[in-house]
Amino acid sequence: MNSRLPGTETDIADQELLRRTTGRFREALIELPTFAQLADPTKIPERIRVALRDVDPDSPHPLNLFRVHWYNAEDRRGTQALPAHVILPEALTGVPSPIVVALGDRFPMIRAHKVLAAYACLAPRLVTGRFDPTRHRALWPSTGNYCRGGVAISRIMGCRGVAILPEGMSQERFRWLREWTVDASDVIRTYGVESNVKEIYDECARLRPDPTNVILNQFSELGNHLAHRSCTGQALSHIYETMRASQPDLHAAAFVSATGSAGTIGAGDLLKERYGTRIAAVEALECPTLLYNGFGDHNIQGIGDKHVPLIHNVMNTDLVVGVSDRATDSLNVLFNTGAGRRWLADERGLGPELIDSMRHFGLSSLCNVVASIKTAKALGLGKNDAIFTIATDGAEMYATEVEKTLAKNFPAGFGATAAARVYGQHLAGTSTAHVLELTRVDRRRIFNLGYFTWVEQQGIPLDAFEARRDPAFWSELETLLPKWDALIDAFNAETGVGA
Repeated sequence: MNSRLPGTETDIADQELLRRTTGRFREALIELPTFAQLADPTKIPERIRVALRDVDPDSPHPLNLFRVHWYNAEDRRGTQALPAHVILPEALTGVPSPIVVALGDRFPMIRAHKVLAAYACLAPRLVTGRFDPTRHRALWPSTGNYCRGGVAISRIMGCRGVAILPEGMSQERFRWLREWTVDASDVIRTYGVESNVKEIYDECARLRPDPTNVILNQFSELGNHLAHRSCTGQALSHIYETMRASQPDLHAAAFVSATGSAGTIGAGDLLKERYGTRIAAVEALECPTLLYNGFGDHNIQGIGDKHVPLIHNVMNTDLVVGVSDRATDSLNVLFNTGAGRRWLADERGLGPELIDSMRHFGLSSLCNVVASIKTAKALGLGKNDAIFTIATDGAEMYATEVEKTLAKNFPAGFGATAAARVYGQHLAGTSTAHVLELTRVDRRRIFNLGYFTWVEQQGIPLDAFEARRDPAFWSELETLLPKWDALIDAFNAETGVGA
C-alpha cells in the first residue's frame, strides 16, 4: 500500500509518543473498539455492553465509542439484531422497487453516521504513534456532520477538536458545536455554503504550518472509505440477507449515495463485490460536477462538491444522478409539517408509523431517496429489485431550514394544495433527467477531474493519485483493517483498560 496517501500507515512512527498516549488513555479509562467490533457489535465484550446501559448516548463518555455502529436500538442505549431501516413503498415513491433506507440518526453524540468516519480517521493515527492528544489539535474540515463527529471523538480522547465548516450551514449544527467545543475559536466558519469545499481546504492550508495542527480531511482519508466499506456495507448486506430470506427472488439491484466525502459510497464496493449491485453517485443539480463538470451553490447540506474526493473509487461507479435542492427543501417541508403529514395520510394512504419515520430524513437523506427513485426509473427496476441507500442524519438538524423554505417558497402558507404539488413534482413526477449511466470514457473523465484538486492543489504525488485507477489498489486497501485492528488490540492491551 502506498503510504504516501493519507491515513494508510500501519507502522509505528514514534514509540515514545505511543507510550505517552497509552498512558494517557490508561488514566482516562479509554478503550478503543476494533473495526471488526463496529461492523458486528456482537463481538463487543459483554462487560462493555452491560456498562453501556447506564451511559448517556449523547455524552462524551469513552464507552460511547462502542456505539459507533449501525445496530443501536431506538433509545440508542442498547443494540438490536438488525440495523434500523425503513422500506419506502410505491405509495410514497411511485416506483415498484422497494427503497431501503438505513437510519443514521441512531449513532451516538451527533445522531449522524459521520461519527464513524471521524473515528476511522483518528484511531489509526493514535495506534501508530502519529497523534499526540496532549499536544496536537485535530482539525476536522467538513460541511457539517463530519466536523461534529470529529469534535465528539476529540473530546472523548481528551484533545482539542477544531471544526472547519461553511458559515451558511444550518444553525442547528452551530448550536451543537457551541455546546461541545472547548472554546469559540475551535469553530472556524469559512465563506459560503455546502458547495464551498475549496474554501475549507484553503483554511486548512493556512493552519497547516503550525506543527500542533493535524488535519483529518475526510475527503482524502482512506480510513473513511474503509470504515464505510466494512461497517456500512456489512450493515446493508445484513438487511438485504434478512429481506431475501422471506423474498428469495429479491435482488440488491442498486446502492445510491450522495458523494459528499465519498466515504459512504464505499459501502457500494462491498455490495457490488457480493451481489453485483450497481453503484449510483449523487450530486446536487445546482452544482453538477460529476455530470457536467459544472459548478454552483446549493442547499443539500452534507454532500459537498466542486471536486472529486480522493477516496472515491470512481472506476467502480455505474451511474451519476443529479438532484435539485428544490426537491430536498420542499420534501423537508412536506415530511415535517402537520399539513404535509396529513396529506400523506389522507391522499396517499400512508400509515402513521411510516409517516413518523420521515423524521429520520435530513436534507441529504431526502436527496438519496429522490435519487433512488430516479435510479429505479432509469434502470427500469421492478418489485424484486431493491435499492439501498442511507439516511445520513435526521430532520431535527434542519428545523430552521423548514422555516426558511416556508418563508421563501410558500409565503401564502403550506396546505393540502401545496402538499399535493410538492408530492407531484418531487416524488411521483421524478424523471430520469440528469441521470448518466457511466461508460469507461465517462469514468476516466470524472477520475481525471480529481487531478486538479489533489495533485495541483493538495500536493498528492501523481503516481499515488494514478494508482487509484486500478481495482487492485482498492482490493489491497482492504488489508489495512485487520492490521489496524491488531494495532488497536495491542494499544488496548498496553493501556490495560478493561483487562
